[in-house]
Amino acid sequence: MPTTAPAAHAFADVTASDSALRRFLHGLPGVDAVGLEARAASLGTRSIKTTAKAYAIDLAISMIDLTTLEGADTPGKVRALAAKAVHPDPTDRTTPTTAAVCVYPDMVATAKAVLEGSGVKVASVATAFPAGRAALPVKLADTADAIAAGADEIDMVIDRGAFLAGRYMEVYEQIAAVKAECGDRARLKVIFETGELSTYDNIRRASWLGMMAGADFIKTSTGKVAVNATPANTLLMLEAVRDFRAQTGVQIGVKPAGGIRNTKEAIKFLVLVNETVGEDWLDNHWFRFGASSLLNDLLMQRQKLATGHYSGPDYVTVD
Repeated sequence: MPTTAPAAHAFADVTASDSALRRFLHGLPGVDAVGLEARAASLGTRSIKTTAKAYAIDLAISMIDLTTLEGADTPGKVRALAAKAVHPDPTDRTTPTTAAVCVYPDMVATAKAVLEGSGVKVASVATAFPAGRAALPVKLADTADAIAAGADEIDMVIDRGAFLAGRYMEVYEQIAAVKAECGDRARLKVIFETGELSTYDNIRRASWLGMMAGADFIKTSTGKVAVNATPANTLLMLEAVRDFRAQTGVQIGVKPAGGIRNTKEAIKFLVLVNETVGEDWLDNHWFRFGASSLLNDLLMQRQKLATGHYSGPDYVTVD
């Protein structure tokens, strides 16, 4: 199993100063946007056999971070979502559990009470989600509160304004500080909000910045903007984690989030994973879907494969 130990020592020279970090990030190879999008589109046309589809559906279910991040979230809604994560299809107990339930910090304890002993993780957004615009002490307090309530994973957002202004060291130091707050108690997912980074070159730079700072996962989006996960930006991030492991021996997870709504789309992303980084990442310890509506479509397609007919949306819960 590849190591998940922090790789900061491998980049001590790079992160020694703002100018050194800038030189490194801007020295990364430029992204061929046309080639990237063409490869992502080509991989998305792959067809798979029925037996492989059944495997892919169960794998995708097991990779979902079942998510509710609304101002109107209530304890009852979170308990119901957590129960669904444990038994996505109550009529078929062979259905895999989801990987995690993702909620705001004040709902962590509620989710934890339902999920205790199930193997389903509790993930919590923190660090002034979704804007990421807060002072570092506030971000650290937000993270500490979520972990104290029982969060197994922290999904932090970077300050895109700082990144786009070229204040890379500031972003690096904030990620490193949140990672230090997590320690061994929680895995850290770093959200870039790729739809706001404007260019593929920026997505590549953000990926390397996050990994060097200690991210356990790199994540595309909050799901709160117009452009979220796409095959192209996810492919670019998969290439980044592949190259990072080749250089450091450290394996980093990837989480596309937002906009992946049906089984066909989810399988396209699994093909991207298999063809770009291989089987080492085809596990929910290394790859996740940030989604909520996706689960229902996966369940309906699973039922269709098992019974030969399409049950329809009335046979799954509306979250």
